[in-house]
Amino acid sequence: MAWSQDEERMLAQIEQHLVDDDPRLVARLESFNERVRRSEERSTGQPGPRRRPRRSTVIILISWLLIATLVATLLIMVLRNEAAAALALSTAF
Repeated sequence: MAWSQDEERMLAQIEQHLVDDDPRLVARLESFNERVRRSEERSTGQPGPRRRPRRSTVIILISWLLIATLVATLLIMVLRNEAAAALALSTAF
């Protein structure tokens, strides 16, 4: 249902009084509206600006990658050492 011109005029006056009286409230409401808009874009699947991952997330991912590489390297070294030892034992007898 559409608003009448009188109702729209009164709402505009109320909005202007709020802007004049409490600019911090206006800033909070604008921030809230922006978050709601982004949330709605995500839920409807519309592509929005991509967020960069946090620094802590990147550090954790790099740490896990280094740990996995270290474990894989140590495993390869152990398996090669065991294979070399088995080869040495089989050629010795």
